[in-house]
Amino acid sequence: MKGPVRFIGAGPGDPELITVKGMRFLQQADRVVYAGSLVPEALLEYCKKDVLAFDSASLTLEQTHALLKEGCEAGEHVVRLHTGDPGLYGAICEQMVLLDRDGISYEVVPGVTAAFAASAAMNRELTVPEISQTVILTRLGGRTPVPEKEKLTELASHRATMVIYLSVQRIEEVAAQLKTHYPADTPAIVAYRVGWPDQKLVRGTLENLAEKVREAKIERQAIILVGEVFSIGLAGEKRSKLYDETFSHQFRDGTKPE
Repeated sequence: MKGPVRFIGAGPGDPELITVKGMRFLQQADRVVYAGSLVPEALLEYCKKDVLAFDSASLTLEQTHALLKEGCEAGEHVVRLHTGDPGLYGAICEQMVLLDRDGISYEVVPGVTAAFAASAAMNRELTVPEISQTVILTRLGGRTPVPEKEKLTELASHRATMVIYLSVQRIEEVAAQLKTHYPADTPAIVAYRVGWPDQKLVRGTLENLAEKVREAKIERQAIILVGEVFSIGLAGEKRSKLYDETFSHQFRDGTKPE
């Protein structure tokens, strides 16, 4: 087989959030096909000066594949650079089908997705004991539909921590659907271009977030985070058992309370 093509997660925007492995493959690359509308060009500074770099923002699937195939047939080290983590809304599956068809091997290097970059920017944990131990990553159905059982009104019934991608342009609809199960005063945040120099974190509740997002003129490149874990003052109130002095595990004998 020819290849491999390396699918690399570039992270959400901060060039330093790429993995060491991803950076090493970029340094070795002879050809990089990157999503220029979302991936910062600063990441190309890790590459060799004579690297062949192609912005795929305006290309079709077939055109992108042709660039990958051309590089592999020429014996080049080929990198396909994606925003965030390639495994989440990365459209890598369809690319792999074409690579399989043409006998080209590939591998995936994970990256930091916006949900985790946003929680880090807020100094928040997405899973707080007794509050939420489940994180739902989803999107609102649009030109790309979602299965009926995955509609926001269905997922909202769990009242878990939720991170909604690719939907901020319909923020009013998102809030309305979530309020079928979440209280209107549930904390909600929109993280815009998290990890980029112009990052914004718009905080509010399901009741007023849409208005705040419109005032901030945010219409794309943002995620919506919802849940009680984002309540002000909550951090530290609920503790996990991992460091509890009375909790025994493989590496520690817990003391009994007096």
